[in-house]
Amino acid sequence: MDIEVIKTYLPLYNEAILRTIRIGWLGILAAFVIGLLGAAVLYFRVPVLKKIIAAYIEVFRNTPLLVQLFFIYFALPKIGIRISAEICGILGLGLIGGAYMIETIRSGLESVDRIQSESALSLGMTKGQVFFHIVLPQAFSISIPGFVANVIFLLKETSVFSTISLMDLMFTAKDLIGMYAKTIECLFLLVVYYLIMLLPVSILGTVVERRARYAQFGD
Repeated sequence: MDIEVIKTYLPLYNEAILRTIRIGWLGILAAFVIGLLGAAVLYFRVPVLKKIIAAYIEVFRNTPLLVQLFFIYFALPKIGIRISAEICGILGLGLIGGAYMIETIRSGLESVDRIQSESALSLGMTKGQVFFHIVLPQAFSISIPGFVANVIFLLKETSVFSTISLMDLMFTAKDLIGMYAKTIECLFLLVVYYLIMLLPVSILGTVVERRARYAQFGD
């Protein structure tokens, strides 16, 4: 392994990881918003909308992100809808992530004993107050493991962005291997930078989950 080659490539990987993190977390934010809204629709059993959400979940959980990106990036321009590669990546990640987030948050919401809601309503609280002040905080605490797993999954899924010419970590590694044939060095850096991106999320998620489980945030 050539250390000088690794030093030469570091600036390119630094730029790529910043782009990957930016797009990845914007996609995760979009997925969380979709997940929260979709889970609320399913929790309150909103007519018509619950069927649309259910269909959305089935479609996006059962098709690969790569296929979704190809459809957004290559098929939509055929009907006059053109978006940049970065927006395509954010949108694709948000849509597939939203389907998983809906199920994660929904399971958290439904795990909260409904007698708590009934008791709060009997004390004069509105449905909105019960949802935001009693049900949702507990659901978030319960959903932390699933949420962290989804975040890690979505960050790893950014590796397919290279297929739409988005210069993320994978694109940078493949490009350098193709030009200079320094396979070992490029793949070594790729592994290191993915660990840099994912390990903190995994460790932080474990810590937050443990503290939420034992209610020791003040320790």
